[in-house]
Amino acid sequence: MSAAGEAHAVGRVSSCPGLLAAFNHAGVLAPADVHVALRLACLGGERDETVMLAAALAVRAPRLGHVHVDLDGVRDSAAVESEAEGVDVGALPWPEVEGWLAAVAASPLSAVGEAGGEVAPLRLIGARLYLERYWREERELAQRLRAMCVPAALPVDLERLAEGLGRLFEDERRGRQGLAAAAAVLRRLSVIAGGPGTGKTTTVARVIALLAEQAIAAGMPPPRVALAAPTGKAAARLQEAVGAEASALAVSAQVGALLGSLEACTLHRLLGSRPDSHSRFCHDRTRRLPHDVVIVDETSMVSLSLMARLVEAVRPEARLVLLGDPGQLVSIEAGAVLADIVGPAGARLMLGDRAREALERAVGAPVDADRPPAGVAVGDGIVVLDRVHRYGGAIAALAEAIRAGEEDEVIALLGGTAGELSWVPVDVAEDGAAEAIQPLRAGVIQSARALVRAAAAGDACGALGALAAFRLLCAHRHGPYGVSTWTARIERWLAEELDGFVPEETWYVGRPLLVTRNDYELRLHNGELGVIVRADSGRPLAAFSVGAQIVTHSPTRLSAVETVHAMTIHKSQGSQFDVAAVLLPAPSSRILSRQLLYTAVTRARRRLILVGSEETVRAAVRRPAARASGLRERLWAPEPLLQPLQ
Repeated sequence: MSAAGEAHAVGRVSSCPGLLAAFNHAGVLAPADVHVALRLACLGGERDETVMLAAALAVRAPRLGHVHVDLDGVRDSAAVESEAEGVDVGALPWPEVEGWLAAVAASPLSAVGEAGGEVAPLRLIGARLYLERYWREERELAQRLRAMCVPAALPVDLERLAEGLGRLFEDERRGRQGLAAAAAVLRRLSVIAGGPGTGKTTTVARVIALLAEQAIAAGMPPPRVALAAPTGKAAARLQEAVGAEASALAVSAQVGALLGSLEACTLHRLLGSRPDSHSRFCHDRTRRLPHDVVIVDETSMVSLSLMARLVEAVRPEARLVLLGDPGQLVSIEAGAVLADIVGPAGARLMLGDRAREALERAVGAPVDADRPPAGVAVGDGIVVLDRVHRYGGAIAALAEAIRAGEEDEVIALLGGTAGELSWVPVDVAEDGAAEAIQPLRAGVIQSARALVRAAAAGDACGALGALAAFRLLCAHRHGPYGVSTWTARIERWLAEELDGFVPEETWYVGRPLLVTRNDYELRLHNGELGVIVRADSGRPLAAFSVGAQIVTHSPTRLSAVETVHAMTIHKSQGSQFDVAAVLLPAPSSRILSRQLLYTAVTRARRRLILVGSEETVRAAVRRPAARASGLRERLWAPEPLLQPLQ
C-alpha cells in the first residue's frame, strides 16, 4: 500500500446503500470511494448496488497504486485500510463473480472491451475494471512504447561505436555496462536498470558521449539532451553525476563541454506546468519536446500518468533512456511502470536476432540472451546492471536474496557473521525491546555526537559528512514504528547523553534538516538533507550540500523543513548512508513488502543494522508489493489487443 494510502483516514458514510455501507464500515472503502460511486450512479441512472460496489472499488484502486481492480480476485486481495481489528474481508457480502461481471458489463456506466470508440466512466476488460482515464493512459502508453522499440532513427557507425565503447569502458566493454551503453545508442527506447552502486548514471554519461561522437563524426551538431527525474533531489544527483564525468572521460573538449553543461530538472518542469490543469502539460503530442535524447533517472518512482504524458511528448525520432531499479518501491500514485517495462528481462537479457547481432558487433563478443516472445522487441533495449561498485558483498548478497524472494537465504545471511550486517531480531513495540536495541541507541548517539561537535565548531563540511554517515529509517510516519515516535525518542536520548543539547530550541545547533518542498530560489530540493551549524558570529545557519559546494542560509529563509533524526524508507529513495539502521514494523503492517525491505537494505553503503523480528523479515520477503496493472502484458504479450491511437 502506498504512503498516501497509509495516511488516508477511512471513515464511515452516514447514508449509503446497504452493500456500500457494509464495505465502508468494514474499512475496505473510504468515504471518497463511496461518494464518487454514488455520484456516478446518480448521473448514469444506475440502481444496481453490485455495480455501485464495483465502481467504488475501481475508484479505490488508483488511490492504492493499482491501475485497475480485478473483480474476479478482489475478494482474496482486498485489504482493510482502517485500524479495525478482526475484520474478515472474505466474509463480507461479495457478489457472485459471474453475475457481477454481467451486471457491470450491462451497466450504462461501463464500456466493454478494448475498442476505444465508446466512452463511459468505467472500462471492463475481462474481469479487470478500470476508470476510463487509467485504461486510456495504460493503452496509449503501451502503444507508444512499442512503437519506440525500433532501431535509432539516424544510422549508427558500428565501428566508431565499438571504438568508443573500448575507450570509455575498457574492461567493462563486454560487460553489462558496455551492453547497456551500446543498446542505448542503437535503440530509440532503452532501459539501464540495476540496484544502487551498479553504475547506471556513469553509464548514461558515457552514452551521451557516444551519441555526441556519432553526431560530430556525421557532420551534425551534438544531440540536444534533456536530463530529468521525478524529484528535484534525484534531478540534482543526476546532473552532478553526469557533470562529474566530463573531466574524467577520454573524450574531446567539445564532448566534455557538452557533459559539463547539461542541467537536470524534474519531469514536471521538463514538460511544463499548466495553470489550467494538474494532469496535462505544455509539452504533449501536439507540442513535442525539442530534445534528441531524453534521459530519466529514478524511473521506478514515475507513475503511469506521468510516464504517459512524457512519452507522448517525445519526438518520433528522439531517444528515450530510462534509468532505475525495478526492485525498489514504486510511485505513490498508480502504476509500476519501470517494473512492467523491464518484465522478464529483469532475470535474463531478452534479445531478438538482429538486436543481438548489432550488440555483438558493438561489444566485440558473443552475447548470451534468451529469445523474446514473437513480435516483442521491448527487451532489445533493456539491460540490467548486476555488478555492484558501491556497497559491500554481504549487503549486496542480502539485497539479491530479498529481490529473489529467498526468505531462508535472507535469514541465513542476517544470522551469519558478516560484519556488514547486524540483525536485532525483536519487535520494537513489544515489552523488553529496550535492552535489545542498545546497539541502535549507541549508534545514534555516536553519530549525533560527531554531528553536534562539528556543527558547534562551525564545521559545515564535517557536520554534513556526519549527517550522511548514519541514518535511521522507518517504514511508517506515525505509531510505534514511525518517524515521529522515533524522532522524539532520539531527542530524549541525546538530551540525556549530550551536554548542552536543547531540542526545545527551534534552530538548535546540530539539528538535522529534511527539505520537504522544492525551493527554487534557494536551489534546495524536496528530500535534501542539511544541518544547523554555529556561525562565527554565534548565530545559527542552515548548511546544505548543493553540487560540489556547501551553501548556508539563515534558517528563517527556509520555507519547508522538518527534523530528520529518522526518515521514512520512502523518503530515503535516491540516498545512501555509510550506516543505515532500519526499523521494521509488525508482520501485519499494510505497507510491509519485499520492495520496502529491499529499498531499505540498499540504502546502506558499508553497514546495515536491521531491527525486526524473524516473522516480520519473512513476511516482507514473501510479500511482493504487486500492483494491478496491464502494462506488462501489453508490452510483452506476443499479440496484445491494441487498437490504433485516436
